[in-house]
This record gives sequence, C-alpha cells and structure tokens, in this order.
Amino acid sequence: MSRHAPSHGGTPPSVLVTGGSSGIGHAAAHVMAQRGWRVFTTARREEDIARLEGEGLEVLSLELSSSESIERCVAQLLERTDGRLDALFNNAAYGQPGAVEDLSREVLRAQLEANLLGTHELTTRIIPVMRKQGSGRIVQNSSVLGFAALPYRGAYVCSKFALEGLTDALRQELHGSGIHVSLIEPGPIASRFRENAYRAFRVNIDTEHSVHRETYRAVEARLAGRKDSSGGAFTLGPDAVVDKLIHALESRRPKPRYHVTLPTHLFGVLKRLLSTRGMDRVLLASTRDERRT
Repeated sequence: MSRHAPSHGGTPPSVLVTGGSSGIGHAAAHVMAQRGWRVFTTARREEDIARLEGEGLEVLSLELSSSESIERCVAQLLERTDGRLDALFNNAAYGQPGAVEDLSREVLRAQLEANLLGTHELTTRIIPVMRKQGSGRIVQNSSVLGFAALPYRGAYVCSKFALEGLTDALRQELHGSGIHVSLIEPGPIASRFRENAYRAFRVNIDTEHSVHRETYRAVEARLAGRKDSSGGAFTLGPDAVVDKLIHALESRRPKPRYHVTLPTHLFGVLKRLLSTRGMDRVLLASTRDERRT
C-alpha cells in the first residue's frame, strides 16, 4: 500500500467501488484490495453478488435508480465500517445508444437516473461522513464523452457532460474541507460496456421506424461485435483506469482530471485548439466508419 494511503491507527483505509461486477469496477476492487484497502463493491444481480463474494470481496447490493436501495447500501456500509469511509469510486454506469431524436423521455430519464442522479444521491449521502472525519476522496468515472460528444451516443453524452459539470462545482464547494474530488475520463476500455449498450439499444430504440434506420444497421453491427469500431489499437484494459484511480486515492495531491487512452488525450487537446465546427469535423470523421454498413 502506498505510504500516502490514508490509515487510522493500523486500520486499513476503506473504499466503496460501485459497479464491481465486471470491467473497470471489478479490476478496481481487486487491485485496491491487493494494495491493502478494505474494499466494498456493489452489484445489482444476486448471481453477481454471490460470484464476487466467492472472490473474497465484501459486496453490497445497489440499484442506482432506487433511492431506497442507495439508502440501504449506505446504511449497511457504515454499519460495517463504524461510520467511516475514506474513498468513493463512482464507477457504475451504462450506455444508451440511439439518435437524440429517437430517445423518448422515459429512456433518457432512465439513463440519467443511473449515470447521474443515482451517483449524485449516493455521493451526497457519503459527503457528511467524510466531512465529519475531515478527509476523503471522491472519484467519478466519467468518459471522453464527458467533454467530446459523438453521434448516436446522446443519452450517455448527456449524462457524462452533466456529471462533469456537477463534479466541477462539487470540487470547488469542497475546497478546504479535506475532501478531494477527481474525474477520470477514459476512452475505449475493454469491458462488457458494449454488450450492455447493445441490450439497451435493442430494447429502447425503434430502429425500423426511424429516419436513421440505415445507420442503425451499422451501429447494431458494431454493438453486436460483428464490426470492430470500438477503438481497435486504442482500446486499453481496465488496469489503465485503475492506475489513475490509485493516484487519485493515494497521492498527496490528486489531480482534478485524469485522461486515459490516446483518444481522450487527443480530443482534449483538439477541443482547446479548434473551433466548434472544426471539432465537429474531427468527431464526425472519427466515427465515419462505424456509421457505414
């Protein structure tokens, strides 16, 4: 464990990692446990909870779209930690593909409930705990799509842009409190994200009656894995995100933002240099192939 990791008289520091059933959350839970943290992770499905417990993790049930579930999760967590929590990694999220004009109010609301509003509610329940102890780390897993919008990802983009704005305000409001707030902005990461997005796409988007139906054929091929436009050589494993998480949780001076993957670094630079129209041309060009059948 890093010498900068918080500890209390020999008691290991504690962290709550949401969305621990697979991908980034799963890797983060195991790596932080190996580094000496007491890790609590969350999952929604009973079979995932049982599997994670079988891996030696402490697991809590959490459904971010439910205030009751959030309240119960936090109560169980604090009961196990005697009212302390050193760090929160808000990782749980999903992507809802589809053209903006094909998103119903209900579908967009569901995306925001999971990716923004539930995360916000969980965070606000944890902040008083950290204020009382005078220290804490809050890390939000955002995305390159939290500052660079791509077509046919409007719902997810909306949730991550909003998360970034909310987090920037929160970081300023917590200045001087001993609570540090960071954003991690990954680009393409190998995970089950695309599989889950494909499921949401099939359930919630009426492709046959959309003016975008031709493009949707290419979108569906990409999501179903028949056509790899997810990042190719630019796709990194979850450990690339976990490396940034370690710094955010254990460094004396965590950064406000951490970019992960080449596309995130590139788009971050281009957004500062280009006009809006120029940036649009770059973003449309970067997704041209995935919109072709």
